[in-house]
Amino acid sequence: MNALWKRLAGSLRKTRGVFAEGLAEVFTQRSELDEEFYERLEEVLLAADVGLETAEEILSRLRDAIRREGVRETEAARAQLRQVVVDVLRHGWQPPVEPEPNAAPHVVLVVGVNGVGKTTSIGKLAWHYHRQGRRPLVVASETYRAAALEQLGVWAERANAELIRSQPGADPAAVAFDGVRAAHSRGADVVLIDTAGRIQTNVNLMEELRKIRRVVAKAQPEAPHESLLVLDATVGQNGLSQARQFADAAEVSGIFLAKLDGSARGGVILAIAHALGIPVRYVGLGEQIDALAEFDPEPFAEALLEPIGAAP
Repeated sequence: MNALWKRLAGSLRKTRGVFAEGLAEVFTQRSELDEEFYERLEEVLLAADVGLETAEEILSRLRDAIRREGVRETEAARAQLRQVVVDVLRHGWQPPVEPEPNAAPHVVLVVGVNGVGKTTSIGKLAWHYHRQGRRPLVVASETYRAAALEQLGVWAERANAELIRSQPGADPAAVAFDGVRAAHSRGADVVLIDTAGRIQTNVNLMEELRKIRRVVAKAQPEAPHESLLVLDATVGQNGLSQARQFADAAEVSGIFLAKLDGSARGGVILAIAHALGIPVRYVGLGEQIDALAEFDPEPFAEALLEPIGAAP
């Protein structure tokens, strides 16, 4: 297996533990593909926070695949389950968008509620682009919390990225506008715009995000090119609820799944792919600045479903 598999396998330890224990019983201690087999498998999926609707979809596809391929033994059905999981994860999936060389700055709007790891994820993305030879610029449009401004500054410095910020309480859309304009004048390739996750005023958060999108488009036509929603993998099905709330207002084009290394609920990634068709672009695999991986359904499914202790 490749290096990504190994890293994912380690970071998915808690979620894999849920799957591995249940799958060991389902696939090795049962010999018949009977209704009890499917019922027990559903329990395993629900324990990992896949969600009822998505679990039922997976089981339906698995039944069809087993019938179509003439599978008769439970252990042989494991490969069918892996392929079904890959197919679900591929719903709406495509690789991350890469900035074009010598083009106008590639503008990425980063959204998500407070506490999901948004600032850390932006730092990792900035470092990811820096290592590719890009010139990232980070824009602090989360102006409602002074602490957020300071934290973002720390991560930008670690990632060798320039930072555009204003005074606490400044208009977020105006800061975003200035940031995109600054990227043009300073020769930045990528602009990462941090946004508020909660607003302590009577301003509606979703309306604020829509305003930022409109203003950014005035600074640069067709921007933002991406809207990444950062989700905390440890919150499970609450992440699906957050995705639904942000999908429309922020026109979310991809997911950054943070804190995957600390979650037993990583199965929510299947629910998001199935229910919303929003592709997961990146996963956060730890606290280090380089603890980021571009998401790929096949190694993820392999890491998720492989038994604990299996050799990579």
